[in-house]
Amino acid sequence: MTAPAPAPAHRSASPGGAPVRALRAVLIAAVAVSVVHYADNVANFADYPEPESGPAPSQGVIAVSWFAFTAFALAGYLLLRRGRPTAAAACLAVYSASGLVGLGHYTVEGATGMPAWRQAHIIADVACGAAVLALALWLVRRPSHREVHP
Repeated sequence: MTAPAPAPAHRSASPGGAPVRALRAVLIAAVAVSVVHYADNVANFADYPEPESGPAPSQGVIAVSWFAFTAFALAGYLLLRRGRPTAAAACLAVYSASGLVGLGHYTVEGATGMPAWRQAHIIADVACGAAVLALALWLVRRPSHREVHP
């Protein structure tokens, strides 16, 4: 009688292990916060202070930019799942600008006078952008970083 074959090694629920799980959690938060921030920015465009000089994106540009940025988030996630951390990190770095650009609100006079709930989602979006950028940098700097090519 032969012994039963050993059980397969435990595999994480998500392909790619801890980096993919961490990225998934950060991206879920970042995309959710960005939906609130960008939707408010578009729907209540006139309620946001406008700069007297410098860049002032239009309502339409803000709306389209959310979709463009979020495409980079999805691409980064899929690339990491496929074992391409450097390419994923590049996409995630681009996506991080979606949140970090929120700092631009505070270069405009009157921005700190916006309602507290608006301040909260802007600051949360900036924090999420910083978290995504930190994760992207970690992906390219971690010692076990190796590309997997099919």
